[in-house]
Amino acid sequence: MVVDGDGSSMGLDSGLLKSELLADTLSVAMSTGGEFAEVFVEDRRSTSAVLDDGRIEELSSGRDRGAGIRVTLGETTGFAYTADLSPAGLRAAAEAASAAARSGGGVVNEVALDGPSGPPPAVVSVLPADVPKARKVGLLERADAAARSTDGAISQVSARYGDSQRRIQIANSEGLLTGDRQIRTLFSVSCVAAGDIGLQTGRESVGHTVGFELFDRVDVDDLARRAAGRAITKLEAVPAPSGEMPVVVGPGGGGVLFHEACGHGLEADLVAKSASVFAGRRGEVVATPTVSLIDDGTMVGEWGCFAVDDEGRPARRNVLIEDGVLTDYMWDRLRARREGREGSGNGRRQSYRHLPMVRMTNTYLEGGIDDPEAIVAGTDYGVYVSQLGGGQVNTATGDFVFGMTEAYLIENGRLTAPIREGNLIGNGPEALLAIDAIAGDFAMGSPGTCGKDGQGVPVGDGTPTLRVARLTVGGTAA
Repeated sequence: MVVDGDGSSMGLDSGLLKSELLADTLSVAMSTGGEFAEVFVEDRRSTSAVLDDGRIEELSSGRDRGAGIRVTLGETTGFAYTADLSPAGLRAAAEAASAAARSGGGVVNEVALDGPSGPPPAVVSVLPADVPKARKVGLLERADAAARSTDGAISQVSARYGDSQRRIQIANSEGLLTGDRQIRTLFSVSCVAAGDIGLQTGRESVGHTVGFELFDRVDVDDLARRAAGRAITKLEAVPAPSGEMPVVVGPGGGGVLFHEACGHGLEADLVAKSASVFAGRRGEVVATPTVSLIDDGTMVGEWGCFAVDDEGRPARRNVLIEDGVLTDYMWDRLRARREGREGSGNGRRQSYRHLPMVRMTNTYLEGGIDDPEAIVAGTDYGVYVSQLGGGQVNTATGDFVFGMTEAYLIENGRLTAPIREGNLIGNGPEALLAIDAIAGDFAMGSPGTCGKDGQGVPVGDGTPTLRVARLTVGGTAA
């Protein structure tokens, strides 16, 4: 069994709070007649180091711990949080949450907690907290040197290292007592190249739900050279075309398109508010028959992986679209309960200070049978996207806009000139129906943070090479 840096066991009952204290807190939370109460305890530690222009600009570490208490009664939810994990602090937060759910009352509900349940935490070989900071800084310095040695046009390099350890414990009035330990390690490099057309940027990042052993299989020198190469390549870029045309998305690089344009619209809270273009469409054809869209929190090592979600539900592989048919949405506990079904392991929160809501984990389009080279060869004229940037989506209509951070012209079935940043403009449901080729070269993309209602959580996404027959490219070329 792995032992934490402070000497405590990392099992599910890893010493955050004793079960007796949790049971007492839940009883207080239920004392005014609440239907359901939950205690979410979190202990988070993190380290971050940033090198910019050859100098260490940031080297920090921190710890945050506390508890959030939720009480529900009918459609009303009371919520309070505290950094005071003493019995008095927890009682005060439980009373506040209970009062918010319902004033008055007097009914006392006793809660008996079962033993810890759920899958064990992920196995980590090297705890990042046990690695000297000097070794982490050394990775940044190596990346800086490797990027600058790629080409004299590289004028600026920024590299970032980060790790976090998040221990959580969830207990509720239905007798659940479970927990998880999530350790994530991240490294990214951004480069700027100067040329005749101005400054161009290139970025590479890698992040997994693993420990420092990440760097046994990731070469930061190679990562830095790839980031520098992206920036150098873009110095030869031509203006992006404009108009409707085929768009080929490379493996891994376009997962964010489906995360934003389709994934959010399949979250049950937005569906319930009729704020999703997919509301009421279960069982309908929403994509071409070759399309299957998955959200999977069990993908070992991926950025959105965990053992249990922030409501204590085990992570699951959820098929959202199967062979073009919308089969299900993603659910948190409350919305699933209203529907008389189980949650899907998608109840997530940024921290103990936040209420859980429906969120994605690792969302991806399954691979197909087409050959990736044949997809490009079969495209007379269009755009090949290696890497998408940020974007916006209206979940009620499905309309989206995404930036392209690395893309190329396709001319006569071949990749030709790189193009300067342009936009992809389209509609999620229409794009799903316009996919006419999917290859078998599936890959996950870079680690991401998904923002929703002011909360950010780690997510992953991925795609194989695929072609959308019609998307609008917003460029500046005549």
